[in-house]
Amino acid sequence: MTNFQASLPTANNPQMAGRSQTEHTFAAEKDLPLPPPLDPGAHVALFLDFDGTLVEIADHPDAVVVAPHLAGVVTALSQHLGGRLAIVTGRSIAALEGLLGPVEVAVAGSHGGEFRARAGAEVEPLADPLPASVVTALESFASANGGLLVEPKPFSVAVHYRRHPEALEGLLACAQALAQERGLAMKHGKQVIELAMPGSDKGTAVTRFMGLPAFAGAAPLFLGDDVTDEDAFRAVRHLGGQGVLVGPMRTTAASLRLPGVAAVHNWLEDGLASVPAAKPEGEIRP
Repeated sequence: MTNFQASLPTANNPQMAGRSQTEHTFAAEKDLPLPPPLDPGAHVALFLDFDGTLVEIADHPDAVVVAPHLAGVVTALSQHLGGRLAIVTGRSIAALEGLLGPVEVAVAGSHGGEFRARAGAEVEPLADPLPASVVTALESFASANGGLLVEPKPFSVAVHYRRHPEALEGLLACAQALAQERGLAMKHGKQVIELAMPGSDKGTAVTRFMGLPAFAGAAPLFLGDDVTDEDAFRAVRHLGGQGVLVGPMRTTAASLRLPGVAAVHNWLEDGLASVPAAKPEGEIRP
């Protein structure tokens, strides 16, 4: 076991967290410890949410600001981890790469509805396509309620009410009726309601990644900020790993916390900086 893995708070190493891993949820009034420094040399699998974790949330999904160096940091960490790094996002893979660039890492998009096992691999669907009639119904509601932003995806559809908070009650009723009628999962994130096809969740995606040979036996860490990441927090806990909540403390299945996006960047960059420099070719090692 590496020093990094040994420092993770688990049922056998509870002193850092002060709580047993058998607890499933941490209440908002009980803050969580920071994760230990990232060691890319450890046998760790790293899963990263995008919005609210790697980038700050914006009023419009296309208005997020992506740090110029972010894709390079994530790609380099994936290489040092032997490919055991995946971005797991509610965005479609196409939308993610439109913002981040064609990053050379494994990705699950649309809350796990789309799955790319490794860089360069074909994208596999893990859910059936969302019926167009669901999008049409939500677009009709959005148009009648001030013009809410509707974001169709291959396996889900999101309705953002950030600019129209007064529409939330009606939106919830509309979305719940559609979910019940069509057998869909409803997710309530940060000022967004999303309807998704069954099998389209981040926990399913993480579990599928951990079943791949490249990820087998690793200790999974999932970094995410929203309630839509709780499926993944529960999945990594079941697999012997840890969830890292990003942002303010709230009730969560995560057991570690970073205060925000800037702290995530620092944690990732410090981990990359800890990788020993490669010896020049031909140099004699002592």
